[in-house]
Amino acid sequence: MNVRRRDHEGAHRLWCVALVIGVVVVGGYYLLSSGGVAQSIVYPTIGCTYALLMLVGVRLHRPERPAIWYLFAAGQLMSVSGDVVWNYYVYVLHQEPFPSLADVFYLSSYPLLVAGFVRLVHQHRDRDPRAVLDAAIVATGTGLVFWVFILHPAATASAATLLERVINTAYPAADVMLLAILAGLFTGSRAGHPSARLLGAAAVALLSADVAYATLGELINVEQGGPVDALFMSSYVLWGAAALHPSMAARRAETSPAGRVQVRRGRQALLTASSLLAPGLLFLPGVSGRRGDWMVAAAGAVVLFLLISARMSGFLKQIQKQAGDLETLALHDELTGLANRRQFQTLLRAALTTGPCCVALLDLTGFKKVNDQLGHHVGDQLLAEVAGRLTAAAGDLASVARMGGDEFAFLMPGASPEAATRMAERIGQQLAKPIRAAGHDLLIRANIGLADTGPFTEPPEALRRADVAMYAAKGAGEPYRWYVADFDRGADEDARIGAELRTAMDAGHLRLVYQPIVELPTGRLVAVEALVRWHHPERGVIGPADFIPVAERDGTIVELGAWILREACRQLAIWRAEPGSGAPPRVTVNVSARQLARPGLVDTVRDALTVNGLPAASLTVEVTETAVFESGRSVEALHRLDEMGVRIALDDFGTGHSSLTLLQTVPAHALKVDKSFVDQVAAGGRPAVIAATLIKVAEGLGMSAVAEGVETAEQAAELHRLGYQLAQGYYFGRPTENPRSADAALAG
Repeated sequence: MNVRRRDHEGAHRLWCVALVIGVVVVGGYYLLSSGGVAQSIVYPTIGCTYALLMLVGVRLHRPERPAIWYLFAAGQLMSVSGDVVWNYYVYVLHQEPFPSLADVFYLSSYPLLVAGFVRLVHQHRDRDPRAVLDAAIVATGTGLVFWVFILHPAATASAATLLERVINTAYPAADVMLLAILAGLFTGSRAGHPSARLLGAAAVALLSADVAYATLGELINVEQGGPVDALFMSSYVLWGAAALHPSMAARRAETSPAGRVQVRRGRQALLTASSLLAPGLLFLPGVSGRRGDWMVAAAGAVVLFLLISARMSGFLKQIQKQAGDLETLALHDELTGLANRRQFQTLLRAALTTGPCCVALLDLTGFKKVNDQLGHHVGDQLLAEVAGRLTAAAGDLASVARMGGDEFAFLMPGASPEAATRMAERIGQQLAKPIRAAGHDLLIRANIGLADTGPFTEPPEALRRADVAMYAAKGAGEPYRWYVADFDRGADEDARIGAELRTAMDAGHLRLVYQPIVELPTGRLVAVEALVRWHHPERGVIGPADFIPVAERDGTIVELGAWILREACRQLAIWRAEPGSGAPPRVTVNVSARQLARPGLVDTVRDALTVNGLPAASLTVEVTETAVFESGRSVEALHRLDEMGVRIALDDFGTGHSSLTLLQTVPAHALKVDKSFVDQVAAGGRPAVIAATLIKVAEGLGMSAVAEGVETAEQAAELHRLGYQLAQGYYFGRPTENPRSADAALAG
């Protein structure tokens, strides 16, 4: 493994080593005798060596398209061949002919290099035609400069023969072609990997050398050993280093978002400069005085104008497309593709202006459980599948929208109540079938609220009515319900009770009473269950059945439950502190589904025990099967309470739909057998069989069982015969503020 790693790291450093050696050799070249034989040997040796290193890079990194690098290597070898031929003329034949066979090799290298760059541009091309226009703008602008200062002077320079003129023109023409290809490569946004940059640097070095050779021949030494040689040799070195860099095998260079922003800014500056070159040339004195140059520059300005116009047209189309995409995102749900709340409200407002319509709101039952137990990715797939089924059930009758979460809405302009009812029934049939999501077959149900609108109904009111009807269906356990005015009266009553309940908590109108839990058959007090009563100043004592459901619906139950927990622990601590008292060993407190799902429950329990100096084992938390089954967070909270030492009891056991499943997942210590199995236990039959089975289940799992709702001596005796050791009910004592005074000896 270490050997492989060292080989891998060595391959990554090879390009850098080759680049450094090349720079050193190029510098050492000028330490040799200028124009001597040593320089004439070193010069082509560098070119040949780095051409061969290109082949090494292909073998080492195995790019997807090796032909690109073979073309570059062939082009460099062709140029090196020209160097060798020229040296033969100079040092063997003592001639410097022009044109010569060396020019054939030199010029032959350009088509190979251009072909390699064309393939590279094709590999890294942007699929956006704007990149092509950008390349054309840069190539046109820079091509005009080449024409005015290099290509045209070369073409019109004095030459003895037509062949000399053609060759004089061929070199700058090849440079212009190479420049245009480079513009195509580097105006793209995906050609920014190191190997591509090294290739670009190699091509720029070659172009600079050609330009210097053609235009500065009278100012600098362009013979062998002169400064221009450094550019030619640097080009050789850079080509080899590019082939040795590991990124040469990358099909597309990936850049960070910040990098992409920088490329765009650089491209904008390059395009701006290129577009100004043509009109700038027109104002140069030398150009304006030469008719041919002036006409070419003017034509170039026209071409640039057309290219920039096409570029701006594409830019405007892009803005329009992005605006359309933003509008789609603003009015549609990203997950399901349905209309979102904003779009639905717009459609509803328009529909209400044309006449009455029907509105429906749907809420999925059990969706939170899917998210908690299987993960949000499964929930998302489930929602997408549900959206498809709802759309199929709605057909042409209704527009479907996702209002958020697991809530959907239907708008039925001009639909009759009968048609809307049939649609609700179709939805129920669609959702009755299992839904496949992320490899899971899931069953999901829904509650639907339906409302029809009149001529003066506003959109918020239509949605409110459907929402009220939906919650009425949920409370009644029915698949759908139509809105009726009585629902509002019930909602008003709930709002009034909720407001008064909050006031009652602040005013101290809530009291706790405690019902004994006793041992069979002795009647010894082993625990008490805390129950809340509301002492209303006008209506007297109100039982929990009249206000607990309201507190559950409006969320007050969380605050109320925390108060009950603290008050029960405080009272148990007071009883324990009284000398000689027969204080109950533990107190039992009911915890609602909302409390259990909230993350702060465990901290609330810990604080209540700590403040009152109670051990965790003195508290039993009672939860219903439904409360636990609805949320994975609830099970997690129960495990944390169990780790603290708090006892856990499953209340109303046997009436839920997941009892046996919960026994495997919930760390329960006790089962509280529902009163419905106790009422007829003395008469035998099915209730007695179920009661007997439940005690066996509890004993087999090492749990205790508490029989609830015991009201007669016969029931107590039969339960004891079946094996029950704990019981609770009016026979042993009614809820009271001081359960120690209750006569629990009746069990004898």
